[in-house]
Amino acid sequence: MPFALADRAQLASPIPLYTRDEARMLGIRLEAARWLRVRKGVYVDKDHYVALPGWQRYSVRVHAYLRTHPEAILCLESAGVLHGIPQFGECRYLHIYDPDAASSQRYGDIRIHASCDPRQLTQVGATCVTTLLDTIIDLVRVMNPADALAVADAAISPVQGGTLLMEPLIARGHEFESARGRAKMRWVWDQADASSESPAESISRAVIAWCGFEKPELQREFRYEGHLDRTDFYFPSSGAIGEADGWGKYALENPETAAARLREEKRREDRLRRHRHPFARWELADAWKVSPLCDALEGARVPRVRPPQAAMLGTLRSRPRAKSWR
Repeated sequence: MPFALADRAQLASPIPLYTRDEARMLGIRLEAARWLRVRKGVYVDKDHYVALPGWQRYSVRVHAYLRTHPEAILCLESAGVLHGIPQFGECRYLHIYDPDAASSQRYGDIRIHASCDPRQLTQVGATCVTTLLDTIIDLVRVMNPADALAVADAAISPVQGGTLLMEPLIARGHEFESARGRAKMRWVWDQADASSESPAESISRAVIAWCGFEKPELQREFRYEGHLDRTDFYFPSSGAIGEADGWGKYALENPETAAARLREEKRREDRLRRHRHPFARWELADAWKVSPLCDALEGARVPRVRPPQAAMLGTLRSRPRAKSWR
């Protein structure tokens, strides 16, 4: 099963945070080389922090800030940490909404956001954040298009735990006076699909379209040899099947479960191939690189039906909001 928003939500730091007072009580010497200060007065185990993927390092930074500023109102990617919105790499800034601020400001890695369009607020645990609806709209307007599509799909996809509908998203977006990101927002609303079951599928769908390939059907089911097999992408003109693999579905942390799932997946693929379906597989990293995904589709005889959109493909390499990309 894919990760749902609730599974991805980081309601607490993924690794322990220590203030000086807590460290003193526990007999920990924070000056030792193993400790890293992630916020003034807040420390983590350096090795554990460095080993985290970028989106979890960002979660650590958000929760470290909340330890010293529990009254803060989170927005954008910072609110996304608590809502469970897909994150790609480590965001450069912590984003704080201040409804009383006269103008937006930046202090180090903190961005304080003021807006002529008041945001709706909610509580997630003990933390005040912009609502899921407003957070999705804010992110769609500033992220690169493929990532924005993944965020929108996650918000409306029942399989991903999404609870929003397109109509309220569109209506709320129209209420904002700021013109920033409106064209991108319209593109995302046109492309968003509640059938998408993972960020990898959403990113892949954008790349497939920008590379000029035939538009695939999502989650097409086939009944062969007494089995019902559902596919990520189906390309009608060639009968080809595409799969955007996420290793999480194989439960690799449990060797026995992983082996059983990998065997079943191999049987499934062989079954579909026996019924004359060319097969293409790729990972999310392949979609971002573009060429490996194209090679996989061309190897499965998926036709290109329009010229590539070089400008849109170029947005995949632009990540000004990311501090690190991993």
